[in-house]
Amino acid sequence: MRAGVRQVADGTYLVHGSNTNWVILTEGDAVTLIDTGYPGDRRQVLDSLAEVGGSPQAVAAVLITHAHNDHLGSAQYLREAYGTPVRAHEAEVPHARREFLHQVTIGQVLRNGWRPGVLPWAVHALRVGGTAHVPVAEPEPLPAAGPLDLPGRPVPVHTPGHTRGHTVFHLPQAGVVVSGDALVSGHPTSRVQGPQLLPDMFHHERAQALASLDILAELDADVLAPGHGPVHRGPMDRAAQRAREHAL
Repeated sequence: MRAGVRQVADGTYLVHGSNTNWVILTEGDAVTLIDTGYPGDRRQVLDSLAEVGGSPQAVAAVLITHAHNDHLGSAQYLREAYGTPVRAHEAEVPHARREFLHQVTIGQVLRNGWRPGVLPWAVHALRVGGTAHVPVAEPEPLPAAGPLDLPGRPVPVHTPGHTRGHTVFHLPQAGVVVSGDALVSGHPTSRVQGPQLLPDMFHHERAQALASLDILAELDADVLAPGHGPVHRGPMDRAAQRAREHAL
């Protein structure tokens, strides 16, 4: 299955993999890759780079919004095969190394199996490596503040809750927020359409995830490129407010 590549702004591409998205930022021949899908999405990741005129050799860095398997899947592969640096928030670095794992458990999934969409999602996740062991050997911590010297000039913004080190990437010049799982626009286990938090079982600290919506609301952007669901267009404060209303 091919990934769906959609240009959402100049040099900014939202790619739909198997229930998870990643983002490609291009600048000349160089590329920044934000997230890498499930382990089973590797061919789609490589194909999507080629589709936008890039290649794995052209990836200046892999930025990880958070270290769940459906976002971390091919990070170590790219590091080993191409020497690509992998970067994450300092609180997410040990998570990426798998010193611990804050991810929905099989028990939580089973307890929520009565909810529409949960069991089909779980079966798919197992098939594409949702429980695989995919640590990153030497993830690098992101700087504390300011734009990164990478294609797209992404600005890391710490948005804890989904995981302790969850980070979104603001692209001020493009008016885009790459939101990972801090704010999504859909998910196979949700019947809500539009901006929303993921269902509670996916969050390490739900109250903090809810509080991080206030951080997102302050970002000056009108394009949301989420970790799950389609692109959403509209001011971030309205998107965050809509997600808060659905969560209450």
